[in-house]
Amino acid sequence: MSENAPQTPRDPKPGTVDFGYKEVPAAEKAKHVRAVFDSVADKYDLMNDLMSAGVHRLWKRYTLGQTGLRPGQAALDVAGGTGDIAAGMARQVGERGLVVLSDINEAMLGVGRNRLLDRGLMRNVRFSLANAECLPFADQSFDCVTIAFGLRNVTDKPAALASMRRVLRPGGRLLVLEFSKPVVPGLKPIYDVYSFSVLPWLGAKVAGDSDSYQYLAESIRKFPDQETLKGMMQAAGLEDVSHHNLTGGIVALHKGFRY
Repeated sequence: MSENAPQTPRDPKPGTVDFGYKEVPAAEKAKHVRAVFDSVADKYDLMNDLMSAGVHRLWKRYTLGQTGLRPGQAALDVAGGTGDIAAGMARQVGERGLVVLSDINEAMLGVGRNRLLDRGLMRNVRFSLANAECLPFADQSFDCVTIAFGLRNVTDKPAALASMRRVLRPGGRLLVLEFSKPVVPGLKPIYDVYSFSVLPWLGAKVAGDSDSYQYLAESIRKFPDQETLKGMMQAAGLEDVSHHNLTGGIVALHKGFRY
């Protein structure tokens, strides 16, 4: 078997968490994730376009269509990276509203700030270097919280979900856009070959970093499936939780409310 082939994910030992298919001390995962995104920050948007043939933009557009935001409201984009979701929400809330783009990685947050500046979207956007597990915002601060392709990199996912629920206002919603488990018959083996062969190759050729994209493929396989994530959101106190599969379940959008 090739060293890049998909393996059967195992539960980590006590005191450790998964970092792809590796086990690392829980206290060290954030450091490893930070190194990945320090490495890929400058090429992150280009790689997203190449890896998904631009389809990631359609996934994000669908997500923005589910925010329910109105002019004058407040929104938070957690692990928002280069700011695609934040930019869309900034337009939705208008100049009287507020969007906070947060990320634990300073390099990614810097790229996001530059991208939003280039788009002329700075008057109603703020930036926060923040850990999703302990967001530095007051209770009930936001009408919508989003996290797109970031939850799988979080060390303590239940803590992050609880933290995001805490900052939601009553009636507000959490949107989790994340890679998930294919549901279309015959799609999984094709997806596995693409993930463990093409993605690391693209990473090496374009970003000069195959290891980070090997981690990407592994972290997707370690992430909970649709129903498990739904249960985690419910356990965090979110209600009316539902999910919608995109591209045959390769990606899913989960939505939950705080009442």
